[in-house]
Amino acid sequence: MAAEASARRPAPFSQRRPKAEEGGEPRPKEEAADEPLPLAAQPYPQTLPEDVPAAFGTYGVAASLGPAAARRRREKSSGQEGAGGGLYVDRRKSKVWNYYTKLGDAYVECNVCKKQLSFHNSTTTMREHLVRKHSIRDTPLAQLKDDQSPEPEAAAHEAKRPRQTPPESGPYHGAPCSDARAEVILELVLEMIFRDLHPLSVVRDKGFGLLLGYLEPAFALPAPARLAGMLRHRYGAVKQRVERYLQTAQALVVCLERWASRLGHSYLSISASFIDGEWRRARCLMETQRARRDEGEGALGEKLRAVLAEFGLPSQAVFCVVHDSPQPPAAAAHGWAGLCCAARVLHLCIEAGLEVEQVQEALSGARGIVRFFERDAKASGCLTSKLEALNKSQLKLVLDAGSRWITTMEMCESLLELKWAILSVLEEHPRGAAAVQSLADHQWKLLQDLVAVLRTIKIAASFLREEQNASVSALMPCVHGIVAAIGQQAEEAGAAVRTVVGNIRAELTRRWGLAEEEKVLESPAVIASFLDPRFKELRFLSPGLRSELHRRVKTMLSQAFGHQSPPGARSRAPGSGYKAEGEAPKERSAGAPSHNMYDILLGEDPTESMPEIHQQLENYIVEPLCKRSTDPLDWWRSNEHRFPAVARLSRQYLAVPATAVPPDQAFAAGESALQHRRAVLAPENLHQILFLHQNFDLLEPRRSGQRNPR
Repeated sequence: MAAEASARRPAPFSQRRPKAEEGGEPRPKEEAADEPLPLAAQPYPQTLPEDVPAAFGTYGVAASLGPAAARRRREKSSGQEGAGGGLYVDRRKSKVWNYYTKLGDAYVECNVCKKQLSFHNSTTTMREHLVRKHSIRDTPLAQLKDDQSPEPEAAAHEAKRPRQTPPESGPYHGAPCSDARAEVILELVLEMIFRDLHPLSVVRDKGFGLLLGYLEPAFALPAPARLAGMLRHRYGAVKQRVERYLQTAQALVVCLERWASRLGHSYLSISASFIDGEWRRARCLMETQRARRDEGEGALGEKLRAVLAEFGLPSQAVFCVVHDSPQPPAAAAHGWAGLCCAARVLHLCIEAGLEVEQVQEALSGARGIVRFFERDAKASGCLTSKLEALNKSQLKLVLDAGSRWITTMEMCESLLELKWAILSVLEEHPRGAAAVQSLADHQWKLLQDLVAVLRTIKIAASFLREEQNASVSALMPCVHGIVAAIGQQAEEAGAAVRTVVGNIRAELTRRWGLAEEEKVLESPAVIASFLDPRFKELRFLSPGLRSELHRRVKTMLSQAFGHQSPPGARSRAPGSGYKAEGEAPKERSAGAPSHNMYDILLGEDPTESMPEIHQQLENYIVEPLCKRSTDPLDWWRSNEHRFPAVARLSRQYLAVPATAVPPDQAFAAGESALQHRRAVLAPENLHQILFLHQNFDLLEPRRSGQRNPR
């Protein structure tokens, strides 16, 4: 019978000859039926054998009619079904077969989802399917190994080719997850949550479960309640570090940020900004709590006192309060200086300037054009085609957001750049003229003049966004620069833009008190500019105000040190300037006249009675200016030993930031991804997650390559 079966076995497809070469005689019907047709010649659909899944179509037919299937059919017909069935059952020793049914030699079917998979004498694919699709972990998948006992014929075939299974160290073949490894994974999951501002429920998300199940199948995902406990424990540990860190600050600046969640809840974030002992800027989040809109300023002051007490800090440790509210909090009642966020004030000034009627009409027409192209797909396609023809496909229309003045400028800029393409599309589009009203020529000119003014203010915002300009010391030079620059631009603009510029300048002058001499001299921003080695000349002030400011700074130094040398000050001869450390004063030569003799002719030497701290200030004033790109903290780090008293005052005033939030966030055109994630966090875990996210640099380094915390 074996010889007969061998004679009936069809020749390989590559050895068959065309029918014309065989003399044109048709083959017997039985022989032709056993030979599979080429895939291109197979009819579709076909009637499939019972043991071949229909889901695989014609490819399943070709796979099922191979030598193994023919051999099994011959065994059944020759009465060997019992022996073959016994071997078929005995080889299924792996526990993964509890979830699968074998369909012939080439396919298996999942008992859970009825999905059919290819089978090549290995259960690797079957185990991966259970983890990725069903997250089945009742039995550790690392133990669901095939016993590697294929059928005799398959074993001979396996000996001729290398196995295609993954190495034993792969994610599904490794040892069960140890307790130490499980703890590390759990810590990393928690770190991912507070670093990227994810809710604790992320561990229940299907995608996260599939990813972690693939990487570590033997690891059991924690419940959100367990993560909440770990979060509280980590928060307590980091809070102790933050508390110790804040107590080392010479002067604290409290920053207040109000924001709203997607659920409509209002929150108040309280941060502390200061300059540490190594002249580095530090901003630590202290508290995030629900805020009531009807909360009075007195209640806010008491709330700040309570937060300070929670960190073991007295209210006297606070030097200034930076807020983003239009109305300043009652900081003076607690002995604190108050300063409004520069980004907030700038937005309010520009908002007041754009209230001119002609400007509002032009901006309304501009928004209508942008919305028309957003709604009408045909018009948008025509505009895109024209831009591609002009090699300007990178240009896009932008719709402004009312809360961000930078987006208003970007909308006008995009319209001006695409003006001719937009007008062309509106003329060609049948519904264009009826659906939207184009801007008049004088309105296009108005937008052009307006963009020039807003672009100047954007330059100032870009300057304040740079890291070395985060301090309030760079604010007043920028404000006076804006007032002067847009005033010159208004001379060449139309009447409407001149009105806009006048309103902006008036608001800038009023809100920062530029016209009130007393308010200017008491402003922390002006004093910080004097203590910044780049702007200490105070060119934006009159000579009289500069002299008065120098006198007030001397008074501050005298009150702080009481005519005594501050810690770290080095003694030097009056009027001799700075001496290197260890340098001995020069002895007067024999026969040299005393200084009192010269006093008869020249009067008393003013430096003889000048206190040491005042001498330091005079030496600082005559010091050459630094480049604008210099970070003032780097300069003071290198020169603190020369002017220790002035350096201590500088550490206090340069710690005041210009914005209540980081500058790149304050002057951004829109909200960042982290701000969006913050707004959807659950209220019960919001404070702990934000606290750890903001103060992450204070955590102990756990992995090599992580920079040391401050």
